[in-house]
Amino acid sequence: MRLTDCHNIADFRLLARRRLPWPVFDYIDGAADDEITKRRNTAAYDDVDLVPDVLAGVETIDMSTTIMGKQSALPLLLSPTALQRIFHWQGERAVGRAAEKFGLWFGISSLSTVSIEEIGATISTPKLFQFYYHKDKGLNRSMVERCQAAKFDAIALTVDTIVAGKRERCLRSGFSSPPRLSPRSAISYAIKPQWALNWFLREKFSLPNLDTHVSEGTGQAISIADYFNKMLDPSMDWKAAQDIRDRWGGKFCLKGVMSVADARRAVEMGADAIMISNHGGRQLDGSRAPFDQLEEIVDAVGGRIEIINDGGVRRGTHVLKAMCTGATAASGGRLYLYALAAAGQAGVERALSILRDEIERGMKLMGVTSVDQLDRSRLRRRSWPE
Repeated sequence: MRLTDCHNIADFRLLARRRLPWPVFDYIDGAADDEITKRRNTAAYDDVDLVPDVLAGVETIDMSTTIMGKQSALPLLLSPTALQRIFHWQGERAVGRAAEKFGLWFGISSLSTVSIEEIGATISTPKLFQFYYHKDKGLNRSMVERCQAAKFDAIALTVDTIVAGKRERCLRSGFSSPPRLSPRSAISYAIKPQWALNWFLREKFSLPNLDTHVSEGTGQAISIADYFNKMLDPSMDWKAAQDIRDRWGGKFCLKGVMSVADARRAVEMGADAIMISNHGGRQLDGSRAPFDQLEEIVDAVGGRIEIINDGGVRRGTHVLKAMCTGATAASGGRLYLYALAAAGQAGVERALSILRDEIERGMKLMGVTSVDQLDRSRLRRRSWPE
């Protein structure tokens, strides 16, 4: 299977699976417990149908929108994800350059493998920093100050990682950051020589946003679950979120909001946006899909705060369904991570090209010429709640 054989996100997943050692692939692909929520994140879109208009004159359409004050060529944001240079040696550099080429928002994680400073200096399109609230308050201050100096456009405080989800695939494989060999996984790494050569011969792994404060930023192997449970602050509350917002002073988003009550609190605290998200199904298994929660959150706070529907996006029509429901934009991580793992920057660009074409074709077939024409009149649920 080659890159040119990839015609949708599922194809990139298959190619990534062929090219990665299984513990690395399972880290990307896996989720919490029985992975019910992860599956539901995508399946939820199947419960709503699009209703097209015809004879609408769609020769020219405008797919652009504004997200947190910045223009985006598509109503799509590339969600921040951790550890990208483990999946492909180009890592965040590849994703950032692809986002820049397509005119999209790009997010990096606190656990990114390329520094805040490098991304700020090299990527011109809008940049989001995904902020993990650490017990080390000096580290929290440092990350905010570095984002300010690097002129990032927004910070998204992740609020759904008070403790780590139980990611059973990682428990079975012993996956850590950076990867460490175990008797069970050694063969998997050995039979993927291209990945192994890149891992051992290219730039040494680090987490440069952390290495000024914690040893885990210098390449010390630790599981993500151990990192979350050891380093992140479970006492984080609304006051802590407000303090981060005030210290930052720029566009501020809460990532991981799922309830109407929390959406209303986000409005009250003055957040600019919320990302309806369950962390890709990697935290609380059995929680609802973001798309399932989108309608009631839009009804409660729409127009007072931007609402980004995060997770489960695999098709351009998923983006359109989120927009019709009232989202400001849709976002996702695996939609580009599979492509990154499969083929680096070329893979990410091909995946984004496919999604862009699907959004464009979908809008034309629906008879709309701009994203502001996407509303609920163009949707029908298969089963309406009583």
